[in-house]
Amino acid sequence: MNYKEKNNEKIDKKGFLNIFKKQLFYEEPKDRNELISLIKNFEKNSLISKNTRNILEKVIQTTKKRVKEVMVPRLQMVTIKSKNNLYECLEIIFKSYHSKFPVINKKNKIKGFITIKDLIPFIKNKKKKFSIKKILKPLIIIPESKYVDIALYELKSKKFHMAIVIDEFGTISGLITIKDILKLIIGKIKYEFNNINKYNIKKKKNKNFIVKGLTKISDFNSYFKTNFKDSEVDTIGGLILKYFGKLPKIGEKIKTKNFSFKIIETNSIRIIKMNVKKYKN
Repeated sequence: MNYKEKNNEKIDKKGFLNIFKKQLFYEEPKDRNELISLIKNFEKNSLISKNTRNILEKVIQTTKKRVKEVMVPRLQMVTIKSKNNLYECLEIIFKSYHSKFPVINKKNKIKGFITIKDLIPFIKNKKKKFSIKKILKPLIIIPESKYVDIALYELKSKKFHMAIVIDEFGTISGLITIKDILKLIIGKIKYEFNNINKYNIKKKKNKNFIVKGLTKISDFNSYFKTNFKDSEVDTIGGLILKYFGKLPKIGEKIKTKNFSFKIIETNSIRIIKMNVKKYKN
């Protein structure tokens, strides 16, 4: 880029900033509707993209919402009891696929929260005595009447990802996370376990298949015409983990219902990938 082109680029950017300042500060919008109209004009004049306009509109809309409208209700909260041992904690984690868990005591009062990462040292070193009290982290409390944008600012400024929500009487009514708020702005974030599809089962030679642990049991049954089922887990990896009774090592095998499951890949808490071989009835 030569000097003239660089100079023109500076002028363009300066021009945009001048327009933006003029619109916002000298012709200040009187309400949300005027602000949204202003943002639409920016898109119309190619100053911002359609995606940027959508995000800005959703940000404005969140200022009208209360925490109560976004939170996870108390009955849907996945919690861990302060007296739970390591195995009980892992069982809860396997079923939920969350990464952070509020901890409650005997009186069902929230004492703090723990994360999956907090459990890894105890998984790696079985001689290390497990205690939830040692890894318990504090939680902040937010009233359900608070506006979502203010709650987001409070979470970010205090460097918290999660908060307990209380009603006007001080009773726990739910919890809210930064992730819940971001869903309002950018939509649902798709993680690997939310994207179960045909690529989770890949056929190889000699009746061998590569199967991802996060494949739903129902999808596995549909593909192989089987009837595996379990009331506690809904993925084939979770089911095989239960059959092993522990987190298996790479290369370990187990046979059941005319199938052989050989572990190919794991992480610190679950089975990632297996080699599945089907035998004749």
